[in-house]
Amino acid sequence: MPENGFNPKIVGFLCNWCAYSGADLAGVSRMQSSPSLRPIRVMCSGRIDPGFVFTALQSGADGVLLAGCHPGDCHYSEGNYLCLRRALMMKKLLVKFGVDEERLRLEWISASEGEKYSRVSWEMENRIRELGPLELQQ
Repeated sequence: MPENGFNPKIVGFLCNWCAYSGADLAGVSRMQSSPSLRPIRVMCSGRIDPGFVFTALQSGADGVLLAGCHPGDCHYSEGNYLCLRRALMMKKLLVKFGVDEERLRLEWISASEGEKYSRVSWEMENRIRELGPLELQQ
C-alpha cells in the first residue's frame, strides 16, 4: 500500500475481441498488470454506453479505461469509431462537472498486444495516483 494509503479503483471496459484478449495474453504471458484495474468485458467498445462510465465514477471508481480494437479492425465494422466519438463527448462532460478528463482514457489494444495492455494499466494507475481520489460533489 502506498504511503498516503490511496489505492485507486479503475474500471476497464474492454472489447471482447481485442482488448480483453490482449489482457488475457498479458496474463498467460505472466506480464504484471495493475491490480487496481478491474476489467469488464463488453462485446464491442461501441457498446459502451456513457451511462456505464458515469455510473462507475459515481459508484466509487477513480478512473475509467475504455479499450477496443484498433481503428479499421473492429469486428463490428465501426464500433470503435462510435466509442471514440463518445469518449470525446464524455471528456467534455467530465470537465464541465469539474472532473479531470484524464480520469477517462481510451486505448486501442489488439489481441496480440499483451505488453501494451500491461503498460497502459500501470500508466493509468500511476496517473490516477497523481490525481488522487475522485471526490464528487453530491
